[in-house]
Amino acid sequence: MPAPYLVVTAVPVPPASLLGRLATERSAFADAYALSLPRHIALADFVEAFYTTRLFKLERWLLARIGRPSTDADAHALAQGRGQRMAAWTVQARTEDELLMHEDSGATRSWFRLEADEGGGSRLYFGSAVVPRSRGPDGEPRFGILFHALLGFHRAYSRALLRAAARRLG
Repeated sequence: MPAPYLVVTAVPVPPASLLGRLATERSAFADAYALSLPRHIALADFVEAFYTTRLFKLERWLLARIGRPSTDADAHALAQGRGQRMAAWTVQARTEDELLMHEDSGATRSWFRLEADEGGGSRLYFGSAVVPRSRGPDGEPRFGILFHALLGFHRAYSRALLRAAARRLG
C-alpha cells in the first residue's frame, strides 16, 4: 500500500485557477489531480522534480527524437523562472503558486499548482487541458477519436507523473 502522501486523487479544476479560466474561455476539456506532502514545498521544487523524474525523462527522450530536446538544466531554469521552454512546452502564464504551459501545437496545456496544507504541508496539483479543434452546430466542443481513445491512458499517466514527482521530493 502506498504511503498516504502518494495517494493521488482526481479533483475538480479550481474555476479561478489558470487552468480553470483557460478551460472556461476555450471550452476545453480539463482535468486535475492532487496529492498532499507532509512538508512545505516550493512551486519551483515541484516543477523541477516533475520534469526530472525517470518517468518524465522517458517522455523527454521520445520528444528529443522528434526535435524537441531538453535537459535537467532546462527544467531547473524553467522552475526558477529563468527559462520559458521545456521540450515541447512554453510558459503561457505563471503566478506565485501556479504554472501553465502550452504545448507547441497549441492543443494541450499542462498545469502545476501548489497550496499550503494544514500543519505545514503542501498540496500539489497537476492538470491538463485539451482545446477543441472543432465545434458542433450548437457550438459545443468536439474532440476527435484519438482524444477519446487515449483518455484512459492520459488519466493513468497524469497520476503516475504526479506520484513520481512526489517521490522525488521525498
